[in-house]
Amino acid sequence: MKRDYPFGFRLTFILLSVMLSVYGMILAKDFLYPLAFGVLLAYMLYPIVNFLEKKRIPRIVAILTGILLAAFVFASIGIFVFKRISLFSSELPFFRQKMIAHIEQFQLYINQELGIPGDSLKEFLLSRINDIGTQSEKIFSATTGTIFKILMQPVYIFLFLYYRTKFAYFFLKIAGQKNRPVVVQILKEIANVVTRYMLGVTTVVIILCFFNSAGLLIIGIKYPLLLGVVSALFSFIPYFGNFMGGSIPFLFALLTEDSMIYAFRVVVFVYIVHFIENNILSPNIVGNHVRINPFVIILGLILGAMIWGIPGMLITIPFLAMLKIVFSHVPVMQPYAFLMGTRGTKRHALTVANIRKFFNSLRKK
Repeated sequence: MKRDYPFGFRLTFILLSVMLSVYGMILAKDFLYPLAFGVLLAYMLYPIVNFLEKKRIPRIVAILTGILLAAFVFASIGIFVFKRISLFSSELPFFRQKMIAHIEQFQLYINQELGIPGDSLKEFLLSRINDIGTQSEKIFSATTGTIFKILMQPVYIFLFLYYRTKFAYFFLKIAGQKNRPVVVQILKEIANVVTRYMLGVTTVVIILCFFNSAGLLIIGIKYPLLLGVVSALFSFIPYFGNFMGGSIPFLFALLTEDSMIYAFRVVVFVYIVHFIENNILSPNIVGNHVRINPFVIILGLILGAMIWGIPGMLITIPFLAMLKIVFSHVPVMQPYAFLMGTRGTKRHALTVANIRKFFNSLRKK
């Protein structure tokens, strides 16, 4: 006999379930987010592995080939960044002295011109600068944990790709014979959307590595390649990524260069990069495969940052896309898929067609 519980009871149960789920994800973050990265990287390598398998190459060989190619690319980037950081570390004492001098000048300025005592701000900034390079034990422990998570990624990727057929049959058995066509369609759409998104975003980041490095080189910032690559890597995070990455060369220019004009040039350059990435690169390379409205994306990024920090922001969008696909095929959850999607606001969007329609209406009046 089916019971019809009161709305207040059902709402309390849903809120409690959500809170317990979020709390569980926070407690198990060191296990869950590397696993989530393994899923996304497996989707990214799936086209290569699938292509090799169609050429009658054994699955194990195809997977290992894809993993080795990906490892070569990531290792090349890691070696490049490590070498640049080594060069930067050799000049760290010099940059520390310049930072201290600039902070003292800034404190003197706000004290003389604005009448605001800046001693507390000065002491805080100087303590942060003096701590650079002194927390070796914490850095070592954090690096050790990160290296272990990175080394586990090939294992996760191999297992996800090797057992992908078994996982698919698992979901089909759970859904039952009646819902099998729907589950097959969901799995196909998830594979298509996540794969295209991951490959598209990676392509955009690679382009921005060259673009950022060239721009910082033209501006005249020291270590343009290192700063350009590091700032571009933040572009895996939508909306906030460009500004988070751009803050690194901005602070470096502000604290180490002799003139404020360099920091101003970096700010202008970051806004130009943000415009190009959001209006030219992402629409044409990534496309509109995810189809989630910006409001939900921003809320998801904030929630992901609260739960898992930066790793949570990196994986939020593809998992929101998976969730939306599932919702869109379940009749009870279709209103939530509509809420997450981009439909319903087309006539309010700032498009060329709507702008022409607006001016045509003004002419008629």
